[in-house]
Amino acid sequence: MTIRTAMAMTMTMATTIHMTMAMVITAMPTDAALHKLLAWTSPSYPVGGFTYSHGLETVVDSGQVKTADALVAYIAAVLARGGGWIDAVLFVHAYRAAGDPDAFDAVAELAAAFRGSSETALESRQQGKSFLMVTRAAWPHPALDAFAHRWNDRPIAHVAAMALASAVHDVPLAAGLHGWLHATAANLVSAGVRLVPLGQTDGQRATAALSTLMEDIASCAMTTSLDDVGTAAPLLELASIHHETLYTRLFRS
Repeated sequence: MTIRTAMAMTMTMATTIHMTMAMVITAMPTDAALHKLLAWTSPSYPVGGFTYSHGLETVVDSGQVKTADALVAYIAAVLARGGGWIDAVLFVHAYRAAGDPDAFDAVAELAAAFRGSSETALESRQQGKSFLMVTRAAWPHPALDAFAHRWNDRPIAHVAAMALASAVHDVPLAAGLHGWLHATAANLVSAGVRLVPLGQTDGQRATAALSTLMEDIASCAMTTSLDDVGTAAPLLELASIHHETLYTRLFRS
């Protein structure tokens, strides 16, 4: 190997390392952005997420989910093949369209309609309306106000509202998407802990078991087009539909 070749290889490696570091730094939220993301995905954020189970109450009532492993399997289906997967892809496209009101509104309209039952539609829309209202009050931004005025009384999907807030408040896309998926999983784990019931330690084990899956889902969502998105979990939709007629219910979905 000549000195010139060695120097060229060294420069190439240095450039690659620099580009990789730049990508990592870009994907990391600032302290201010991280604070907002943690607040928006916290169970204490007043959007009413604790009142929804995404059909989980039905399968607990029927005896299909009785253990921590069964709970993980149910939530994994939501995230990988059901509404969680749809929301992951919609989050990416809504975030990327945040600077173009027409393009963003098209994604937001799809997000508000992309639900398989009346209860999951309520789940998304009620939380979306609440999220936008609270976030405009606590973390105002002209883009959030403009969207609220354009949308008026039309249904607002939770995922669209949070994607917009993340984009305009400089939360990196990857961080926002992971936060969204984690919050979705955590809410369902919390519902399972109360419904089955399970211990708090089992709940944390379930969350840990789902973490690797969420990484894969986020990665796939980044490269999936809206034309290719769809669900493949009919039993989840049926669980949500049957929830409407349960004799007793603790949750709204």
